[in-house]
Amino acid sequence: MRNWPGWTRPELRAAPRYADRPAAGRVLAAGLAERTWHDPVVLGLVRGGVPVAHEIALALDAELDIVVARKIGAPGHEELGVGAVTASGPAVYERATLDALGLSVEGLAAACARERAEARRREQLYRGARPAPSLAGRDAIVVDDGIATGVTARAALRAVRERAPRRVVLAVPVCAPEAEFDVELICPHRPPDFRAVGRWYTDFEQVTDDEVLALLGGRGGTGR
Repeated sequence: MRNWPGWTRPELRAAPRYADRPAAGRVLAAGLAERTWHDPVVLGLVRGGVPVAHEIALALDAELDIVVARKIGAPGHEELGVGAVTASGPAVYERATLDALGLSVEGLAAACARERAEARRREQLYRGARPAPSLAGRDAIVVDDGIATGVTARAALRAVRERAPRRVVLAVPVCAPEAEFDVELICPHRPPDFRAVGRWYTDFEQVTDDEVLALLGGRGGTGR
């Protein structure tokens, strides 16, 4: 991870929280705008990543689109993500967590199928009849509002890489200090006492489908 000039100002270092997702997106965009991008596409993870991604797309004058990845929760503790899946392709699992909980991929097959179906439903809701934009030969900037375990982001990154982009970058306003990925991670705030993404926002209300559609420029559309 590199530090960008806009992210090292004393007033940003002193701020313990982002006001909300758009504010976090503007901070992230300030650093990203200093870099050179080749025909970039900004891909917001649905739903919380989209308001962050929207600000970045505005700053870069880039195309905005979505990537849908759904968490697979542990049985009886669905808030604990042990894996994630997108609309197509294999699921991604946290193998150490599965082993620690005595879970198997086979035992999670029904949950995986359910979340894959929901991912497909959401893609249809947000895109309508419009196909996903081509990423071939372009820089793909995958954006979320923060990263804790990272399993959902890994599923999203797998799906994005399959679309043959020139380069893939993961950009988030805040993440756990131990977060690591097989692509470049750009994150201005990695607090040692991270605990949870929502802790670093004053306003962390759930993003609605209507808000996502509005940011994309209307039902079934993508925008700049």
